[in-house]
Amino acid sequence: MTASKSLLEAPGTRTADEKRHPFADLRSSGLLNGKVAIITGGSRGIGAASARIFAASGARVVLAARDKNAIATVAKDILSAGGQAVAVPTDVGDPVSVERLVQQALDAYGRLDAAFNNAGDAHMPTPLADVKVEDFERAIRVNLTGVFLSMKYEIPAMLRNGGGGAIVNMSSTPGLNGVKGIAGYVAGKHGIIGLTKSAALDYAQHNIRINAIAPGPILTDRLKQLKNRDQVALAVPIRRIGQPEEVAYTAAWLCSEQASFITGATIRLTVEGWLELRNLNAPRRGRASRYPVSTGSRIDSGLALASG
Repeated sequence: MTASKSLLEAPGTRTADEKRHPFADLRSSGLLNGKVAIITGGSRGIGAASARIFAASGARVVLAARDKNAIATVAKDILSAGGQAVAVPTDVGDPVSVERLVQQALDAYGRLDAAFNNAGDAHMPTPLADVKVEDFERAIRVNLTGVFLSMKYEIPAMLRNGGGGAIVNMSSTPGLNGVKGIAGYVAGKHGIIGLTKSAALDYAQHNIRINAIAPGPILTDRLKQLKNRDQVALAVPIRRIGQPEEVAYTAAWLCSEQASFITGATIRLTVEGWLELRNLNAPRRGRASRYPVSTGSRIDSGLALASG
C-alpha cells in the first residue's frame, strides 16, 4: 500500500462511497511533490481532508486550527501513513498567532509554497437587526480578517523563495448569493472573493497565484446534524451532497503547477439553474416553490452554513 493510499484509508478518514468516489485510488502522481503547504481550519471536515490529500500528493503539510488536539490527531494520521506534517495551534484572527504559524512552517521545512486558508466561523441564523454586534464581529474576524492575516504573512514567506507560490481561500456559495439570517457569514465570504481578486492582482507579477473556492452543500459536521439531508440532496441538480475530499482535490489542484495559468478566479463547486424545491422547513401538501437558486444558496441558512 502506497503512502498516498494509506493516507486516504486511515481509520475514520473516509466518508464517501468508493463506487461513487474512488478517493483511495489517488496515485502518487507527484502533484505537490516538494511543496510546503499551510492548511488552516485543519482540525476536521474539509480542512482535515485537505491535509491528508495534500500530504498524499507529496506536500509537507502544516496544520493550523484552534483545537490543538484535533490537528495533532490529523498530523499523527499523516505521519503514520508515511506523509510529513506538523500541527501548529493557531487563532487566524490574531496577527501574532498567524505570524507565528508561518514562522513555524519556515522553521520546520525552510520554505512555503502553498496555502489553503480554510478556517471559518458563523453566528446562529438571526435577522440582521437582531444580530449581536459581537457575533457579527466574530464572523468577520475569522472568515475575512483571518484570510487577510493569513495572506499578509504567507505572501512574504513565498517571496523569500524568490517568488512563486499558490494560495487558495475558502469562500462559499453564500459568498456569491445573499442568504437570509447569516449576515456576518455572508459578508465575510463575499469579502473573501474581493480580497482574493485584489491580492491576485498585487502579486501576479511575482508568480504568486491566489484563487478562491465557493462550494455548495458539503457533508461536513454541520450538515451531518441536519435531519433532512436526503431532501437537501434532492435539491442539488446532481442529486447528492458533496464530500470534503472533493473540495480538497480542487484546492490541491489549484496549488499545483497544473493550474499555473489560473489566478484571481473563484471556482464554484456547484451547479446553477432553476430548481424545483420544496420548503425544507415547512413543506406544503401538493405544492412546490420555484426558486432561481444555486446549490448552497438555499432558503435554509443552516444548509448555507454547510457550504464551505
